[in-house]
Amino acid sequence: MDVITLAVGFVLMLALMFLSLPVAVAIIAVGGLGGYLTMGPPMLDLWGGVVWGTLNNSVMTAIPLFMLLGEILLRGGIADRMYDAMAAWLGRLPGGLLHTNIGTCTLFSATSGSSVATAATVGTIALPALQSRGYPVSASLGSLAAGGTLGILIPPSINLLVFGSLANVSVGQLFIAGIVPGILMVALFSLYIAVAHSGAGRSSAAVAMTWRERVSYLKYLVPPLVIFGVVMGGIYGGVTTPTEAAAVAVIVALGFVWHNGKLNFALLEACFRQAARTTGMVVLIITCAMLLNVTLAMLGATQAVTQWVSSLGLSTFALLALLVVFYLLLGMFMDAMSMLVLTVPIAVPVVVAVGVDPIWFGIFIIIMCEVALITPPVGMNLFVVQGIRTDGGSFSDVIWGALPYVFIMLGFTFLIMLWPDIVLWLPRTMSGGA
Repeated sequence: MDVITLAVGFVLMLALMFLSLPVAVAIIAVGGLGGYLTMGPPMLDLWGGVVWGTLNNSVMTAIPLFMLLGEILLRGGIADRMYDAMAAWLGRLPGGLLHTNIGTCTLFSATSGSSVATAATVGTIALPALQSRGYPVSASLGSLAAGGTLGILIPPSINLLVFGSLANVSVGQLFIAGIVPGILMVALFSLYIAVAHSGAGRSSAAVAMTWRERVSYLKYLVPPLVIFGVVMGGIYGGVTTPTEAAAVAVIVALGFVWHNGKLNFALLEACFRQAARTTGMVVLIITCAMLLNVTLAMLGATQAVTQWVSSLGLSTFALLALLVVFYLLLGMFMDAMSMLVLTVPIAVPVVVAVGVDPIWFGIFIIIMCEVALITPPVGMNLFVVQGIRTDGGSFSDVIWGALPYVFIMLGFTFLIMLWPDIVLWLPRTMSGGA
């Protein structure tokens, strides 16, 4: 199989998606047809084993559990109190409640694992407060859209789970690798707000609070911190697998919702229904991507691309820079999950062949997916934040507000390209330097 044939197949998949076909259908249509035309009926027998193996993978079981965890936190009233607590502490900084948006998104990301859920939840809580206090509309919307992207970088992350499954790398290592980049990204976002939006002013309510009052709000930060500790502590303490950690976290979250007096059958039904819908979509896409992987492997596509890239004589940095441009362009027209499942099977073997650590590349591609979430015209978080507005304003407000964060994330991507240890130091330390 040559590179041109592979490129034609990839373009055909994109064309099918632009025609509004579901992502899974587009993947299986091209991958399935190509495999069947090449190998005939034996390919169908091979697919049966792939589907069975994919759906029985223990990592796949963690996806519905983390989806359910996010829904419980979303509907259980925990996020509302988190925002109040973050406002009490961060509202005093230059830029006021814009910092609170980033801070709350960070904490919610550390429990939900979903960017869309993070942007929708925090946006619903924050926008009325921002509007009532006269914060700039574009800055408010941009901080919410960008803060929401942290949901797929800060562990636990659904996208990191998917990458780990597709690339066959440790989900636990990916989770721990996302912590330092996530914290640094938060710091850069807040630094930008403090410099560019200091005129937005501090929150007068936060400034007027006494230390005793602020300390009293810390109890509202206990649920997300406990849940994060349960997940990461369980995995790295060797007590639980990612799936078991997700199950324990769901039980803990239900305990907090019960303590708040909001646990009832209506809430559980809504959580389970939405988690099932989202899980069905994600698992179907992953299964189709695995079938595509088999077709690509049988046709020798990965080897062909690897040889072609090697023939170009590019340095590792130059290759990664080209991938940044590729993902930036792709992210303008494709959602993050589709981008992930379509490119990982080809990209991972190619970059590993030139000496790139697959754990590092997992964080790299997740950051590029973050950029895709706030890049027009198909940035999912842009639409989510625009959808929760009540003032009927222009979509361009969200785009211009989020654009500086795109440049921040791209700059950070080149930073980790120059110093890979920003990503790899903590996983290596946690694994004893191995």
